[in-house]
Amino acid sequence: MRKGKLIIRIIGILALSLGLLFLLLPTFFQQRFVQTTRKLEQNFTEKEESVQSDALYEFLKAENERLYAEKQKDLKDPFSYEIPGINLSAFGITDNLIGFLTIPRIEETLPLYLGANEQNMTKGAVHLTQTSYPIGGNNTNVVIAAHRGYYQANMFRHIDKLEIGDNVYIKNFRETLTYQVVETKIINPDAINEVLIREQRDMITLLSCHPYMYNYKRYVVYCERVNN
Repeated sequence: MRKGKLIIRIIGILALSLGLLFLLLPTFFQQRFVQTTRKLEQNFTEKEESVQSDALYEFLKAENERLYAEKQKDLKDPFSYEIPGINLSAFGITDNLIGFLTIPRIEETLPLYLGANEQNMTKGAVHLTQTSYPIGGNNTNVVIAAHRGYYQANMFRHIDKLEIGDNVYIKNFRETLTYQVVETKIINPDAINEVLIREQRDMITLLSCHPYMYNYKRYVVYCERVNN
């Protein structure tokens, strides 16, 4: 009888321990992600001097103008988003890390990678190919996606907490750009027209799965540039 009670007690302790472990793991993973991101951002800042920023800016500006002039004609096939549309190695960037996205409302800073492939999405936010590059300017709309249900980091998990007027920041290789939330919307995954460049506007569009833990809709946050 005593042996049976002892086994039950051990099982209870193990179950409690496992429960606590599952509760603590998300916090551990999130803290580890935050520390990794801080190191990446520090390295990114230190590496700015080796990046040909003026030449890269002019190159990306020309790309943005081309995308607008061509009306983003290749923004059709979702699989094409996985492949970066440009190669930045000639300008001193070899890892496709083009900047950082900071959203104070949800206490998130994410590295921003070119190419919406699964490998990049485990590391942070991603830029959708065939959309504007994050340098600002009229007739631009930078579309940025991130996981909402990724087990190792929050990323865009709380994207639905963003409110009209909230600030969102993009730090690129030469400056930090400030945007404000102007609209939120739920769309279908194939609603390409909802993420196109808007005439005479300087925007970023944040995109993630909706509802949380599912992917049959997309939650969209539109942000417009304000003076820094």
